[in-house]
Amino acid sequence: MSYASATESDVSLIPVIDMAPLATGDRAAISAVGRDLLDAAERVGFFYVRNHAVPARLIEQVFALSRRLFALPAAEKDSVRINALHRGFLAIGQARMYEQARIDLKESFIWGPELGTDDPDVAAGKPLMGPNQWPAALPELAPTLMAYSAAVMDCGRSLLQCFAVSLGLDPDFFREPFRKPLARCSLIYYPPQPPESGSEQFGVAPHTDYGGLTLLYQDDAGGLQVRNPSGEWVTAPPIAGTFVVNIGDLMARWSNDRFVSTPHRVVNASGRARYSVGVFFDPHFDTVIDPRNLLQGAPSRYAPVTCGDYILSRFNKAFNYRRGN
Repeated sequence: MSYASATESDVSLIPVIDMAPLATGDRAAISAVGRDLLDAAERVGFFYVRNHAVPARLIEQVFALSRRLFALPAAEKDSVRINALHRGFLAIGQARMYEQARIDLKESFIWGPELGTDDPDVAAGKPLMGPNQWPAALPELAPTLMAYSAAVMDCGRSLLQCFAVSLGLDPDFFREPFRKPLARCSLIYYPPQPPESGSEQFGVAPHTDYGGLTLLYQDDAGGLQVRNPSGEWVTAPPIAGTFVVNIGDLMARWSNDRFVSTPHRVVNASGRARYSVGVFFDPHFDTVIDPRNLLQGAPSRYAPVTCGDYILSRFNKAFNYRRGN
């Protein structure tokens, strides 16, 4: 038996977009980057970004801590087991992308915006919003990961401004919905995947992401695969210094399917551990995703839905802990 295979990708399918011009704040630069982003979002739903302003040293620190975290004894990791807020450690066997799939061959540690009990949304009992939980064995984890997620979300906001301009909207169209995002951030560890597990075992089974934008930093092990417009699986190889960014289902829905939320999967055939860090950047829980906000006279394909309701509906299908398993 063999791994699920994919053909080699090239820049014509998944482009590398330079964010450096955005540092000038110039409207023409924002428009130019926006045009490149719009093309990628409409054609394939995936792109790389470089010169994203997230410090390389901070990224290195995050990956070093990730390796230490997943090497902790099982009891230490289980002390921060995933909770109802979707914060904490998620063991192998706790995630399945769809009912017929095998379990994902990965471990995750999930955190998000730090919200105390005095926060209005937390006090109102809104799901998925609240404090994080951190393992006592790694006291440096919390400040490092919070600094990282803040920097990556700032990058996401810059991309959203470019998208707004490319769509002919006010540059600040996405500012308020993403001011207090329903973001989830995840350290991810994929153990080496034995070839005898066959072509239907994945680190992450084929799926689309649920929300707005996903910003992923991957190590050099490789394994990310994307389904191209022809239905073939192609690699999205690591490119040093870049994030892989993809469109999620809510952003595709918001754009009335002008943007593409593309199926992707992970196959760790490297023979060694694979580490990545994902930031799933979604708007506030109460944000109404209504294509009529972005359309210019075209009929809407979707009824309005709040971000929180949609994300919860997907979580309840994908994660065992939400089903009491």
